[in-house]
Amino acid sequence: MLDPIYIDELILKALKEDMPMGDITTDNIIDPSSVSNGIFIAKASGIISGLDVVERVFKLLDKDIKFKRNIKDGDRVAYGDVIAEVEGSTRSILKGERTALNLLQRMSGISTKTAEFCGKVKDLPVKIVDTRKTTPGLRYLEKYAVRMGGGENHRFCLSDGVLIKDNHIKAAGSIKKAVEMVKSRIPHTVKIEVETETLEQVQEALKAGADIIMLDNMNLDLMKEAVKLINKRAVVEASGNVSLDTVYDIACTGVDIISVGSLTHSVKAFDISLRFR
Repeated sequence: MLDPIYIDELILKALKEDMPMGDITTDNIIDPSSVSNGIFIAKASGIISGLDVVERVFKLLDKDIKFKRNIKDGDRVAYGDVIAEVEGSTRSILKGERTALNLLQRMSGISTKTAEFCGKVKDLPVKIVDTRKTTPGLRYLEKYAVRMGGGENHRFCLSDGVLIKDNHIKAAGSIKKAVEMVKSRIPHTVKIEVETETLEQVQEALKAGADIIMLDNMNLDLMKEAVKLINKRAVVEASGNVSLDTVYDIACTGVDIISVGSLTHSVKAFDISLRFR
């Protein structure tokens, strides 16, 4: 469930960006008393996400607008399906149309792509998770969309969990030093993840007491060796250039988690239209 207090801030910024001084077209063509009914139509098949956001877009513009869902977030639709209906002031609907569609299309595109990745590994004991490679300002919505597609969330932000990456290691001097430094300063409840590129680094991360070990851009044979070396002593995450063509083979190496940046950083918007009846 999306928190309306949080999403309202995002929506208001988007509306202000789209019409900082009103809608010069709508305000000069549409009679203030005009009322219309519109339908949101799927122009492709996939997973829908963001209906709460769409409703809030219109409600923030006009509290009297009526919004009816024909499905719920996480449902699959086919080409031509009517996703939702909106009724009320023509001016308000037109002013909110682009913002509503932009967010709904973006979120549904992410949900649909996530579902494709999850479908590839559905028979294997592995989780598909997102990354922080999100659109600035939209991370909350995009990570929600991942969940609606059947995926799970990695850390939400830099404050959520420790992830010691290559530049941290270089700056600290070694994995051992980086882990020791952070362990001495964080609560015992916070897990520590270390990014590794070689078996030597995997061994060092294990000795240092890492809770999660990321295998970054390793080939399949090296991943299998790393999983065998770790031997359940830490959670194993695979990351780096994961695609629909490679995700199954990566999952077969025995990793626990596969993080996929493309779920959010390069997803195609889901095609949806708003048409007046």
